[in-house]
Amino acid sequence: MFDRLQALADRYEKLSELLCDPDVSSDPKRLRELSKEQSDLQEAYETYTEYKQVSEQLEDAKQMLGEKLDDEMREMVKMEIDELTPRKEELEEKMRIVLLPKDPNDDKNVIVEIRGAAGGDEAALFAYDLYRMYTKYADTQGWRTELMDFSENDLGGFKEVIFMINGKGAYSKMKYESGAHRVQRIPVTESGGRIHTSTSTVAVMPEVEDVEIEILDKDIRIDTFCSSGAGGQSVNTTKSAVRVLHVPTGIMATCQDGKSQNDNKAKALQVLRARIYDIKRQEEEAKYAGERKSKVGTGDRSERIRTYNFPQSRVTDHRINLTLHKLDSVMNGDMSEIISSLTIAEQAELLERETMGI
Repeated sequence: MFDRLQALADRYEKLSELLCDPDVSSDPKRLRELSKEQSDLQEAYETYTEYKQVSEQLEDAKQMLGEKLDDEMREMVKMEIDELTPRKEELEEKMRIVLLPKDPNDDKNVIVEIRGAAGGDEAALFAYDLYRMYTKYADTQGWRTELMDFSENDLGGFKEVIFMINGKGAYSKMKYESGAHRVQRIPVTESGGRIHTSTSTVAVMPEVEDVEIEILDKDIRIDTFCSSGAGGQSVNTTKSAVRVLHVPTGIMATCQDGKSQNDNKAKALQVLRARIYDIKRQEEEAKYAGERKSKVGTGDRSERIRTYNFPQSRVTDHRINLTLHKLDSVMNGDMSEIISSLTIAEQAELLERETMGI
């Protein structure tokens, strides 16, 4: 572990030199690549640097304890050792975590698709609630959200909604949200006061660049149509909405919320690339079944991952057996505790695999 960390530290310092080189600063592409590489190494570098400093201070304090000291000084040295020892252990654990394999998509923006599933109008209303929850969570992270496409029901719920979240590290936190979300509550459409159970599905996909998934003009078919609102009523008499079909795969994407037809076409192609990439990624992950399959899960939209119980103000994440009794806060975007717990669970799982050599 320490050899790897020293190699990373050496590379980080070398990158600092290169970034000061006039030849590099005059080359935007190389400057961007090296800056990104250094940024990726920064946490490991800072953790390892602090670890070496703490280890040196702890060793010095232990040596002092063996010297002739008065009672007051001896007590001060003991206190320093008591403070430094747990800090050293914390840093050792953090170093193991920063060396874990990183998902190459973690820093990317994401495209989120939410669909009402079982439960009709109530499922669509819950899909709207999930959309609102994610946009509020994005606000707390300093991310920007952009609506791309939607289909409403007569009650203002979403049969389907697609939106983008722009922000550094968006995928690293949002990737855990893919799956089936279950709600238990009394629907507004229920006159008898009975609790119903409905579900909405969420799919979170990293934004994909043109160079990662190339879509040829000859492989797509583009249709235009009028944007529509609730109940399918036309709210736009111009054909600005765009539907793009990728003929080789049969995958389709639409966008109607842009300012123009060209804007909608660009957004629809973004969604199309993300969907094609997502299918390829899931196919690759399917090869690593059995021992390598994650308990946390980050992609199977049929897997029931969470239950939102409104009568008891309870939210439960079934993957890590986490239950919180603050549903109102969660639905208002306070998702940090859930996301942090899922991140820690995945890190623990990866550490276990590293130990077992899986």
